[in-house]
Amino acid sequence: MGHKSSSLKQLALQKFKKNFWGVFSFCFIVLVGLVSVFAYVFAPDNSQYANQMHLSIHSKKPGFKVLMLTIPSQLETNQSGFDKVFFGKKNTDTEIPISEFKVKGDTLTYKEYASDGLEGVEKAMSLQPFPNSSANQYIQEKTFLFGTDKYGRDLLSRVLVGARISFFIGFVAVFISLIIGVFMGSIAGYFGGKVDNMIMWIINVTWSIPTLLLVIAITLALGKGFWQVFIAVGLTMWVEVARVVRGQIISTKEMQYVTAARALGFNDYRIIAKHILPNIMAPVIVISAANFAAAILIESGLSFLGIGAQPPMASWGAMIKDHYNYIILGKPYLAIIPGLGIMSLVMAFMLIGNALRDALDVKN
Repeated sequence: MGHKSSSLKQLALQKFKKNFWGVFSFCFIVLVGLVSVFAYVFAPDNSQYANQMHLSIHSKKPGFKVLMLTIPSQLETNQSGFDKVFFGKKNTDTEIPISEFKVKGDTLTYKEYASDGLEGVEKAMSLQPFPNSSANQYIQEKTFLFGTDKYGRDLLSRVLVGARISFFIGFVAVFISLIIGVFMGSIAGYFGGKVDNMIMWIINVTWSIPTLLLVIAITLALGKGFWQVFIAVGLTMWVEVARVVRGQIISTKEMQYVTAARALGFNDYRIIAKHILPNIMAPVIVISAANFAAAILIESGLSFLGIGAQPPMASWGAMIKDHYNYIILGKPYLAIIPGLGIMSLVMAFMLIGNALRDALDVKN
């Protein structure tokens, strides 16, 4: 039995490898996952939430370049390397976009950047705040590959850091939905009768409420925030898993290997966990991939409505909300870039779900 199971897994893996879009989607999801985990390593702006604002250079086009003066802070930040890599750097330095500068003696004179043909304010400061009284190494040309948002933040950094929410909400929501859905579906399908009727009533009531409306209600009950959204989305997605598991168990529980397990005196928990569930996980895996995509879309919708991840936290949905009106103002990339991120990630999960369905289908 173990050899047969192993051979079926190998056959499914071989079929999956032959599906170009499935393999491509898997590689893309792994890439997004790595970017999500190490977002602050890849982001040009590695401050917490990539929230370094420069209002004088707001809404600039991709590829925009400007001289950036960094005035070092005298404040000490006790932050570990682990914290910097995974949660961003606590940046206390002052960054000022400038158009020109000159150093004379112990005085730095610079002109602040001003757009739309305006003349920037000229200011002077002592070189004392700079180590070794040298300011040249603290003035560098900075390139914004994706441009800047309406607050003058680096859009590329915001997109990279925002990928973390969209990616991890899929994992958390699907994990919660699997725990609840598999448990409820297993009990309903295996025991039947009044237990089945009661659980099906709960499923039907939950299913009848619009998903977004239910998530909004749960979010308002738990409060606005990062983890609240994750939990709320997970609590609304378990019904689909439960229905699939229930249907599979109803069609499986009368098979010979289940009857043999009962004859050997195994308890119901062992029969469900050790014998039935491992044999019905294929459709559950497929629906989980679809739930990943659905969770990303729901979170984006919540952030767009303003009840998802809260500022200054970066989120693709919130970025679209902040900049959707720029589409008609000649700067559509501010909303299109995060929109393309959502679309590509959702598409990848849908394609990998289709590839898994074909690979795990024993009839093909």
